[in-house]
Amino acid sequence: MTPNTATSAPSRRSFLASTAVAAAAVAGGMPLLAACGGSDSGSGGGTSAGKSAKKLLPAYIATNVVTPDIAAKNGSAVGFTSKLDIAGLKTSVPKKLGKGGKVSIMSPFWGSPPKSDNAYYKAMNDLIGVDVEWQNQDGNTYDQKLGAVLASSDIPDVVVIPGWNMGGKIPSAIIGKFADLGPYLSGDAIKQYPNLAAIPTDAWQRSLFGGKLRGLPQPSPYVTGIVPLYRKDIFDKEGYEVPTSADEFMALCKEITNAKAKRWACLDMKWTAFQSFGVLSGSEKPLGWNLVDGKLVYRIETQEYLEALEWTRKLFAAGYVHPDAKLGKSAATDPGPKFAAGEFLIYAQNISQWWSRTAEQATQNPDYKIWGMDIFGHDGGSPTLWAEQPAGIFAFVSKKASESVIRDVLAVANVTAAPYGTKEYMLTNYGVEGTHYTVKNGVPTKTDQGNNEVINAYVMVASPTATIAHPDFPEVAKAQVEWQQRMGAFTKKSSFYGMQITEPSRYTNLSNDFEQLEDDIVRGRKKISDMQQAVSDWKSKGGDQLRDWYKKLLDENGPAAS
Repeated sequence: MTPNTATSAPSRRSFLASTAVAAAAVAGGMPLLAACGGSDSGSGGGTSAGKSAKKLLPAYIATNVVTPDIAAKNGSAVGFTSKLDIAGLKTSVPKKLGKGGKVSIMSPFWGSPPKSDNAYYKAMNDLIGVDVEWQNQDGNTYDQKLGAVLASSDIPDVVVIPGWNMGGKIPSAIIGKFADLGPYLSGDAIKQYPNLAAIPTDAWQRSLFGGKLRGLPQPSPYVTGIVPLYRKDIFDKEGYEVPTSADEFMALCKEITNAKAKRWACLDMKWTAFQSFGVLSGSEKPLGWNLVDGKLVYRIETQEYLEALEWTRKLFAAGYVHPDAKLGKSAATDPGPKFAAGEFLIYAQNISQWWSRTAEQATQNPDYKIWGMDIFGHDGGSPTLWAEQPAGIFAFVSKKASESVIRDVLAVANVTAAPYGTKEYMLTNYGVEGTHYTVKNGVPTKTDQGNNEVINAYVMVASPTATIAHPDFPEVAKAQVEWQQRMGAFTKKSSFYGMQITEPSRYTNLSNDFEQLEDDIVRGRKKISDMQQAVSDWKSKGGDQLRDWYKKLLDENGPAAS
């Protein structure tokens, strides 16, 4: 189910790709890290934020169709921990909203797309009342296809654009090529689409491009989605204790590592280091910026950033990191087998792997238990974590689409955004019972046909509020949500949280080389002083001017609500 999983430092793209697909396996609403989007069509950049944005946003009307077992708290997903009651599934779309028209949708796809006349597509189209024609494109090369399509005059009715594909000229294309959905969704207009009305306001704010509501979002928790995962079964057997500081983690790694016995402590823990040392969230824009004591600071300028890199470098230098990660092997390499074999006991990855690793080992190794560590403050105190963006994948409707086509697209989205526990959710995520899945003891299991047909299509149009539900492993679902809630208590929102921003084109590539330099430093190929020089160069080549530009945005629009 996962197109990309990382052996070394988890890449942003691998997190997003694995999460998008995991949503189809009831990992719904996993955190999605988002790149920035657009605000005006010129190269000067801008933001769709501030006081004027409020009138563009849809009214929020919480759904009461289904009550989750665990309510959202501190930015977490909602959780379901009970077995699935097929007979008790609710109806959230009582009548077809589609008018029978045709809608073409281009979307990234990982795997082999099914035939266009398959049973899943037919069932979904019949439920919605719309004839959706899928133009599935290889998710691994989607950016290339996307650029070509958006540069042409022949654009499908709907184009799905993940945040990680919003580089270069894409934000300007979004503003120039896609429709304003505000007349159909802003304010009380959204009441015609109750499932869309239940999408959190933060996710809609991220859907503002060029001063208009253009995107249909996939909402996600703002709590970090990157978890230090560990082999709890081996920890319990060996008497290892979960560390509560950077020094304790280092000491634990020393205790675990025995290269002669082919056991190392961990993979690249750079992302955990950033969390532990309180580094501003990711390098995705604009979250790497924050107002500190009246001065706007970028993450690479902070002492915490250098300290996190140095701590990670020490892990590598001491030989505690598995050789695969030291070599920087391809992100397409699956760390699962070596983790299952006990070659390393800790790695940082998307929270969706908490469930997926559990599921894949359930029959092979019943003693196997993967769990998530709480993120520790580097000094042993509480961590300072930074909020991720509340949506990261969007569906856009062509500016050339007629009102009837737009209404049909919204009919599709209102079904795909149905909450867990409804008939519409089950059809969207599992297909037709008996054909695409069977249910035993409250646990749905996909058939071979389901695995071939019910994968990353309709789930890419719009999603319900972030949800975690694993009927097969309810204890994992409970643990995931509770982990998010504990970490959410330490999570702050930066000055630009929730904003959709396009930087001026002259700054587009300014920070491109930092991720590679980070990886070189932690592996000992470069020095901390090289990063300090790179930061100095960044400032002189445009970083300071970019800071002034961001400061002007803040002065004009005000900071995000904390």
